[in-house]
Amino acid sequence: MSRIGRQPIVIPPKVKVEIRGEHVSIEGPKGKLTFDLPRRTGAKIENGQIVVVRDGEDAEARARHGLSRAILSNMVKGVAEGYVKKLEIHGVGFKAAVQGQMVNLNLGYSHPIAYTLPPQVKVTVEENTKLTVEGPDKQAVGQVAADLRAFYPPEPYKGKGVRYAGERIIRKEGKTVQ
Repeated sequence: MSRIGRQPIVIPPKVKVEIRGEHVSIEGPKGKLTFDLPRRTGAKIENGQIVVVRDGEDAEARARHGLSRAILSNMVKGVAEGYVKKLEIHGVGFKAAVQGQMVNLNLGYSHPIAYTLPPQVKVTVEENTKLTVEGPDKQAVGQVAADLRAFYPPEPYKGKGVRYAGERIIRKEGKTVQ
């Protein structure tokens, strides 16, 4: 059996789980998420825990068993606590602002960059250069953070760009004049 797949997922007190066939709906204080289980896997609630089961022992069924359990576990944690990614903007004149579901970035290009956020993801900006991406969906939060970073990845010569908080950029020396 899959080592990850066989571990049950404990349901916190404020989280409500509903399983209808292969459709799983999880609701909590941070929001509501849904997931359709892959074929050859199923889920059931036993003693306040979600147990993921599979109907075969071949490689595909084992892989999907662990995958389903990991996704459901991330969903339970997301609706209970939420996920957070922090970004920093480095560079003279580089700044960010949020207007509703739009993030406006000025990153030294000849035009401002407007990025539309997915529905359950929220971005806050502090000091014009520190962004916090929050939401219940781990995949969506990570994707938004990666998209924002991709507009101007940190460059190795001056260190300018958008980086994750705590990310260490390996710096290079410039050309030397002889």
